[in-house]
Amino acid sequence: MLSAPFQCAVASAIHSFQRAGSKLSVKPKKHENFPPRRSAVATPSGFHRPTNHRHATKQNEKLPSRHATHRRLILDACLSYMTKVGVLLGGDENATTVLMKDILDFETKLAEITLPDEEKMDQDKIYEKMTISDLQELMPFIHWTHYFNFAFNNVGRKISASEVVVIYEKDYFVKLTELVTKYLSNPQGRETLINYATWTVVRETITYLSTPFREAKEVLDEAISGSEDKEIRWATCFSAVDGGITFALNAMFIREAFKGESKSMAESMVDKIKQVFKENLYHIEWMDPETRERAAEKVDSLQEMIGYPDYIKYPDQVDEEYKDLEFSEIDYFNNNMNVLQYDSRRNMKKLDLPPNRTEWMMSATDENAYYSTSLNHIVITAAYLQPPFYDVNYPKSINYGVMGSVMGHEISHAFDDSGRLYDEHGNLNQWWKISTIQNFEKLSQCFIDQYSSFEVAGTKAYQKWLAENHKELPLPGVPLTHNQLFFLAYAQLECSVSTPEKLRSAALTQTHTVPKYRVIGPVSNSEDFAREFKCRSNSAMNPQPKCKIW
Repeated sequence: MLSAPFQCAVASAIHSFQRAGSKLSVKPKKHENFPPRRSAVATPSGFHRPTNHRHATKQNEKLPSRHATHRRLILDACLSYMTKVGVLLGGDENATTVLMKDILDFETKLAEITLPDEEKMDQDKIYEKMTISDLQELMPFIHWTHYFNFAFNNVGRKISASEVVVIYEKDYFVKLTELVTKYLSNPQGRETLINYATWTVVRETITYLSTPFREAKEVLDEAISGSEDKEIRWATCFSAVDGGITFALNAMFIREAFKGESKSMAESMVDKIKQVFKENLYHIEWMDPETRERAAEKVDSLQEMIGYPDYIKYPDQVDEEYKDLEFSEIDYFNNNMNVLQYDSRRNMKKLDLPPNRTEWMMSATDENAYYSTSLNHIVITAAYLQPPFYDVNYPKSINYGVMGSVMGHEISHAFDDSGRLYDEHGNLNQWWKISTIQNFEKLSQCFIDQYSSFEVAGTKAYQKWLAENHKELPLPGVPLTHNQLFFLAYAQLECSVSTPEKLRSAALTQTHTVPKYRVIGPVSNSEDFAREFKCRSNSAMNPQPKCKIW
């Protein structure tokens, strides 16, 4: 274990940020696979893996030379950024460069012991519960009982050595212990650890500092994206308010931009897509009857949360939400620290409580959607349900082509490599029969990526709407049928322009494939697309045979 003074130095740096509200490695989470309560969780991300860890790993040196060169440019830019910040804090440039290089080398070593994302899909293999006493034996370089008690001190929760915590990626922590022990064996290594802990605090608070600190990161952003993204003041201010008083801002947004039948129509679309997804299960030959019935139950249990949390419509409830939060008109930095502390207290109070299936984890002003495996719910924000993606006055072909496909995509996550490991209650539970798993994995190999299956539910939901309603009239001046418009709208969702640098970064750091292939993959495997656009058999957009899961 660390000597008392050194442990105090490291812990004080980490805990100072913990006080400010960083989730770090301590956060209440649903206690999956066990009684329905939230527990403390330790994850590698809590130990501040470098943000661009895939750029940092030496495994990427096996990539073509142009990618290796890009990797080197990013690491050089990262060092330049870190050095600029250190100098702004009063350091000598040469000495700061050496210090930051040691930190970056340590971060690179952290990246190298991190499990690749593709190996994290099987939650059963990386998930383990243990007492804090067990954690102490696993990672003896920190006094964990003191650590957890400090983290939960703000809410008056005492943590004993017998408290059960959840550990993700145990192998990471074993390797982390070996790495830290090696650094502890010499004075230079110990200094690097303290500097690293301090840097993690500084890095996470730079956006709250003055312009020179924020501009220091531009060199790194440009290396990653290949373009200069200058700060836009209104966007910075909006982001700050949205991050600080999220649902107060959301209440203002929905009053202006999400009116009338927008919410109810979207809810109706989700219900229809759930219905056709469930009906389709009974036409899938690779799924055994018992698993099929459980899958249908999971679809029935899936909860949709559309637009915004209902309580924000009531000002008194929003006021109650933020009653303990105070702001100063002249102290921006401490305003943000107060927000972080507030969020931390609210989060820590969830320990031991049952999971809340209606809890929103995303701002209604984010153009996004997600599926939660542990809560079995999907969320589609009010900002996403806006033109050009969705509007109550749009033809149904366009609404289903864009937003219907998004909804089908999120529902499909309940049955992908990760989602299928959780049952209808959101508990980690292997409920698929082995034969069905084998069939699923065999069919999955057909796809370059999983997105080739996700637009199916949207297509069928639109066809079901047509069968139940009147035929849509052609759009004036548009020489396309509504079935063709469905696919055009689907493609429009992924319309984007990217620099070569940004595409390379996306390929290395994101789980999604690049936008172009998120369109080509699904539609080229769609019989409906080939029929509507009369694609020649065995052509690029109508390959034979086609990949199909759902």
